[in-house]
Amino acid sequence: MKLKTWFGVIAVALTVFAVQAQEMTDDAIKERIKPVGSVHVAGANADAQAAEGGGGTRSGEDVFGSACVACHGSGVLGAPKVHVAADWQPRVDKGFDTLMNHALNGFNAMPPRGTCGNCSDDEIKAAIEYMIEGI
Repeated sequence: MKLKTWFGVIAVALTVFAVQAQEMTDDAIKERIKPVGSVHVAGANADAQAAEGGGGTRSGEDVFGSACVACHGSGVLGAPKVHVAADWQPRVDKGFDTLMNHALNGFNAMPPRGTCGNCSDDEIKAAIEYMIEGI
């Protein structure tokens, strides 16, 4: 094939592609370039997730039973045991705001939010209230 013929073939192909691109609607373009997936970060916006899930806020006992019991049930790494006044009293004496801050942001061996990455602040608060109940 001659060089002139190749240029002709390329010109026709480019013209066809250009015509097809002009015929696409905005909706078709949006559909074609939309993301194929999304990222979900556990615990991010937990209050909204709880509301969307319809399950509402879990009780302190439920949160304790599903997330906190692993450490606070047996006192792993110095965690205060549930309902044991001697373990909790020095912490309670520092005030509830300090307990909340430690639970939300982590303290010593406890990671932020303990092991409950999908708990709302209210659920964390309820779990603390459950663990110090009667103290």
